[in-house]
Amino acid sequence: MSRGFVKEGDQEETPIIPPRAALPAGAINYVTPKGMELLLEEREQLENERANLNTTHEQQRRIELAVLNGKLDLLNERIASARILDPKFQPKEEVRFGAKVSYKISPSPTLQNFQIVGADEADVAKRKIAFVAPIAVALTGSKVGDVVDFTMGEDQRKLQVIEIEYD
Repeated sequence: MSRGFVKEGDQEETPIIPPRAALPAGAINYVTPKGMELLLEEREQLENERANLNTTHEQQRRIELAVLNGKLDLLNERIASARILDPKFQPKEEVRFGAKVSYKISPSPTLQNFQIVGADEADVAKRKIAFVAPIAVALTGSKVGDVVDFTMGEDQRKLQVIEIEYD
């Protein structure tokens, strides 16, 4: 059929489904036990939304279902590829996945801290950063007292590890 005979109102646009947090190609999808729990809770919530969809307008319902199904597909891929790394079993004297790290950026005397977590669990407001973030990569493997070179834009900084702890 010619496009000239299709009403504009009958055309549905493909919904845009936001991607999940990026992982570099070939990177293992590490998650903490809490991160896996959060992924499973998110899946349950999306499945409940899909089951309880109360939109009566058919076109709107198809769009909402397509978005929910797309999000579920991406989430299920992430869950299937997840590899749980429990921080309790990491070397306590070294910065590794799951570590809570306190450090200083020279020349500032201000103490900074964050926890290294999986990409889906990362939340800067909660002081949780992904293990693939540049600062996490720079500090991984260091010990208390170590000074690590770190590039911030055009500036070269020194990070000093002050404390490492695991839950």
